[in-house]
Parts: sequence; C-alpha cells; structure tokens
Amino acid sequence: MDAARPPAPAADRATPAWRQRLGSWRQWPRETRDTLFQLALIAWVVGPHLTHLAPWVAAFTALVLLWRARLALRGAPLPGRWLLGGVLAAAVGLTVLTEQSLLGKTAGITLLVLLMALKTLELRARRDALVVFFLGFFLVLTHCLYSQSLLMALHMLLSTWGLLTAVVLANMPVGKPPLWRAAALAARSALLGLPLMAALFLLFPRFGPLWGLPQDAGGRTGLSGTLRLGGVANLANDEAIAFRVRFQGTAPPDEALYFRGPVLSRFDGQEWRPAAFGAPRPPTRGPDLQVAGAPVAYEVMLEPIRLPLLPLLEATPPVAGPAGLAGQLPDWSLWLGSDLQWHTDRLVGERLQVRATAWPRFRHGQQLSPHEQLLLRTLPEGFNPRTLAWAAQLHAQLGEVDARTLASALLVHIRRSSYVYTLQPGSFGRDAIDEFWLDRREGFCEHFATAFVVVMRALGVPARVVTGYQGAEPPDVDGWRIVRQSHAHAWAEYWVPDEGWQRADPTAAVAPERVRSSRPLPVQPGLVQSALRGVSPALASRLRAAWELLDSRWNQWVMGYSRTTQFDLLARLGVRQPDWADLARGLVLLLAAVATGAAAWAWLDRRRQPPWQRLQTRLAERLRLVGIDARPHHGPRTLAALVRARHGTAGEALAQALDALDRWRYAPGAQAALPDRRWWAQVRSETGRLRSGPS
Repeated sequence: MDAARPPAPAADRATPAWRQRLGSWRQWPRETRDTLFQLALIAWVVGPHLTHLAPWVAAFTALVLLWRARLALRGAPLPGRWLLGGVLAAAVGLTVLTEQSLLGKTAGITLLVLLMALKTLELRARRDALVVFFLGFFLVLTHCLYSQSLLMALHMLLSTWGLLTAVVLANMPVGKPPLWRAAALAARSALLGLPLMAALFLLFPRFGPLWGLPQDAGGRTGLSGTLRLGGVANLANDEAIAFRVRFQGTAPPDEALYFRGPVLSRFDGQEWRPAAFGAPRPPTRGPDLQVAGAPVAYEVMLEPIRLPLLPLLEATPPVAGPAGLAGQLPDWSLWLGSDLQWHTDRLVGERLQVRATAWPRFRHGQQLSPHEQLLLRTLPEGFNPRTLAWAAQLHAQLGEVDARTLASALLVHIRRSSYVYTLQPGSFGRDAIDEFWLDRREGFCEHFATAFVVVMRALGVPARVVTGYQGAEPPDVDGWRIVRQSHAHAWAEYWVPDEGWQRADPTAAVAPERVRSSRPLPVQPGLVQSALRGVSPALASRLRAAWELLDSRWNQWVMGYSRTTQFDLLARLGVRQPDWADLARGLVLLLAAVATGAAAWAWLDRRRQPPWQRLQTRLAERLRLVGIDARPHHGPRTLAALVRARHGTAGEALAQALDALDRWRYAPGAQAALPDRRWWAQVRSETGRLRSGPS
C-alpha cells in the first residue's frame, strides 16, 4: 500500500490555487503561459485605439482580458455560449448607443476591438487563436487611420512582431518551446520578407492618401478658421509640430517669417470669422499682388491641419507649370484668394510637401470696393463702448490724419502703457476688448491684434485680423526649421488707399523678442520632460532634437514618398519619361523575379538534408560496404546490433563507435552538434579493416 501523502502546509492551504500558480510562473503549463502572452499582446495592440474610442470601450476590454487571464491562471473552463452571446449583445448595444450606428470608422474599430477581446473567451482550438491573430493584424493596420507618425510606426512594428511570434507558437504543438525561440523565428521570417516589402514600397503605385478619410473631421486641428479670445493662447501651449520649412540659399530674417493662415474680417462682438466675400472658391481673376526685391525659394513639409488652406510664407504668388503648387499637387484644386491666403478644395488631412517661392517685399489689395471698405470698418453695436469712446478721444486729439499715422499712434500707446505679453491672461467677459485695452492690459498676441483692429475700425480705417504662424526654430542638420503650434500667431492689417494692405504686429511693440528672435513664450513642460530637464537640460534638448530629426526624415523619406518621387526614381534608373506603364512593368518584373527566386529556393530546400540526416545517409552508405543492410529508420543503437550480429568480435570496435554516437545524440544532455572528425576517422578505419579482412 502506498504511503499517505503528507498534508500541505497551512499557508499553502489558505492560498488559492491560482495565486500559487501565479507565484511559480516559471512552472506554468504551456497553455497558461501562451494564453497570458496572447492577452498581453492584445492589450498592447488595442492600446492606442482606446485613446480614440469611448471610455467604456477601454473598461470593457480590460475587464474581458482580466477575466480571461483569471480563467487561465485557475485552469477554469471557458464560459458557455449563452453567456458569451449576452456579453456580445451588450457590447453591440453599447456601440449603437454611443455611435448611433454600426457603420463608419469609429463604430467599426470599436466592434473590432470588442470582438477581439471577446474572442479570447473561446480559445478552444488553434483555429480560434488564428482568428485572434489575424484580427490583430487588421487592427494594427487601422492604427494608420489615426496617425502615421514614426512613434506609431514603431508601435505597429512591435505589434506585428508579437503577432508573428504568437502565430509561430500556435504552429509549434510539441513540447514547451521558449518564447524567445518563437520570437527569433518570427524575426527571421519577417527579415526574409523585408527586401520584398521595400521593393513594393518603392514601386507600388501611389493613388492618393490610402488612410485619409475625407469625411473625417477628427484629430488635431491646429489653427481654427475662426478666432475667440484665448484660442491662439491655448494653441501656443502645444509643442506639437505644425510644419517644417527649409530655405534654399539665404533664409529671410526671423521677423520676416510670417506664414499666412485664416484671414478674419467679420466680428460679432465675441468671435472673428472670414469675410463673406472671401468665401473659399476659385476667383475669377488673380489676386491684386505686386512683388519686388529678391525671391526666397523654400520647401514646406506640412502636417495635417484639418483646414482648407496652406499656411505659406507671405507672399507666395501662383506659378504655372510643374514647379507651381498645382503641378506638385495635381489631385488638388489650389488658388490664391484676394485675401492673400492659399485656399484648397478640401481639408488638409494628410502630410503634404511642396516647394514654393515667396517675395518678402510685396503689395496687395490696392483697390477695395466701397462695399468691402464698409464691411471692414463695421463693428457690432453694443459691444466695447469704452474702447470706442477712447478711440473717439484719440481721433479728436490727432485730428484728420492718415491711416499710417493712426497705426503708429496705437503702437506707441501699446509700447508706453505697460502692457504685458502673457500666455495666461485669464478669461474675459462680454466686452473683452474693453477689459484688455483699458483695465487688465495683459494678453496674448490675439488680444493685441483684435484690440488694434477694433480701435482702427473705430477710427474709420478698414482693418482685419490675420492668423497663422510667425518665426521658426534654428535649422537641424538637414536644414529643416521646425514651426510648432507654439509659433501660432495673430497680427493685424489695415488698409491704405492706393497702397493696399499694411501689416501691423502689435505684439512686436510689447514683446519684440517674440517676433525678431522667434522666441515664443515657454510652454509648461510635461512630467518626463521636467524630469529630464532637472537632470540635464542639455541632454533633454539633444534628445528632443534627435527624435525630431528622425521624425523629419521619416516624414520626408517614407510619408513623403509620392507618385512624383516614384517617377524620379525610375528616371534615375535610366527610364526616359517614366509613366504609369513603366511603373507597372517594373512591379510585374519584380514580382516575377521574386516568384522565381522563391520557387528555386523551395526546390533547393526540398533537396537539402538536415545535418544529422546527411550524417545518417553517409553512415548507411559506409556500412553497406561491410555487408550491413542499413535503412533510413535505423538508429545508431540498431546499427551497432547489426554490426555485432554480422561481424561478431571483429566488428566490436565499430559497434562501440556506433554506441558512442547513440549516446552523443540521444542521451540526457546530448550534443546538438555533429561528432568531430576523430569519430569519422575511427568509423572509416574500422569499416576499411572489416572490408579488407575476413568476417
């Protein structure tokens, strides 16, 4: 009778089984280990999506994954189909309640995330795991609907590697292979496909933005098409990159770097809007623009701004032909409006890279109709009465003077009246201009620009607000200068008869370093950046510059790889006047070459034998010379027995060599490498002796 098993310690009896298994994670069964690896991988894949979906989706996904992890640790059975059906119905109902539909980008991604999480609750066979893996691959692709940044690309690369590792594990049914071995095999397999992927990237036709959805208005907006006090100040707290600019030759001084955005002419007392006559439609005639002086050639790499405009350097006139903006963006409709703003026929929801030429010295808008002049002098009734009274007193003091004199008087007043330039001016009430101009005297560029325009209009001068970006950071090693959202700026323009619109930047009167040196107010750093700056400010700056340089090259070489770049590549390869047909022929030839190479590799691989199999084949051939009928399925021990039966004591030395091979290959702690040359020399010597002597 077997001895009774000793009772477990009291501490072990009090600890649940699943906690005991959690404590001894190195001894987990393979199913538990692989399941937990898959759950962690799913959480990593869906993580970026959860920041764009409703909060309940993150909570639902986390609860389902934790539920499945607890079942794996306890070794408990999976839930029944009725329970799963109820949870699925609840998920679909919440999706409909939140998104009001099961169609569309957000609803579709929500369902994919939920279905992937729920599928883990029925991992009963390998085919269920494969469904999860391929759902994961599809979810990795959908990350591009939100971002195509370098950081997202790295996340997608790690996600793909993890999913490939899980697929390899699912196809290794025997034993308990280490995760690192499956990960190494997945990495080697991915590297084998890397050349083909690079070739397809270079030659696959570009038909336009693959991931941009025209109806999608989400994402970072940057500048707005309207202006409320506080809007530009909030944007200036954002250190995100708006665009990059690179100049050919001598760059203009920092105070001349005005990148023109929305031009706002209508004011209702609270908000500034574009003029009705400046509606975004192609003009019947070109803008009233005259340029002088030396031109400045530059290149812009623009981030998605979700506005129907291009914030280009003042003043960038239209140029006909391939060198013009229309030639560089043939799928777009672009035009320069009468407000000197570059309009587009759609929201800029993708990265664009264009080359242009600007003239820092220019005149525009010399002629304004009486109707336009009236609209540009109009102020809403009942708003900011104290500022209007102040303007009337100034007009009485100065008398009948021209618009330039009035503008100079206002700038002198700002410079001498202790105004403060700040990112935190606080909130304003109904009569915001009164509060800023006469009481607080603290504000951001938008406060100075809008107050300047209101006073100029009160003095009878047509004026308007212009928003955009001013200044840029110093160039990096590639010559690109970064323009951040913190460079967002607002300035004013007033109109002089027969001379046109004149720029006036009241911010330069109170904070000249903001304009002359491109030094926006410092933004409050985040937690990580604060920690790095506390350790080493220089290190934090170098790390940031290095990362932004990598991001710039990613945008230029990968995201900026366009149809024109493809044709330029074919031209450098010797193709004259490349077109779509040449691109298609190159792609077909590439695929044919890859298919031929893959077929040849498969044929060679089929004929190639593993090292131990080659050894056994050579050994069988050698033993047949001494009368041993060696078969492919005979192991070394069987061959040794056949040698002893055939040759007796004369073959004992050869049999011992075969026994040594058996121990080398199959004994505990066996060697994976082939035996050395001395073993082969002994086998050849003994077979030669048996072959020459009598049996």
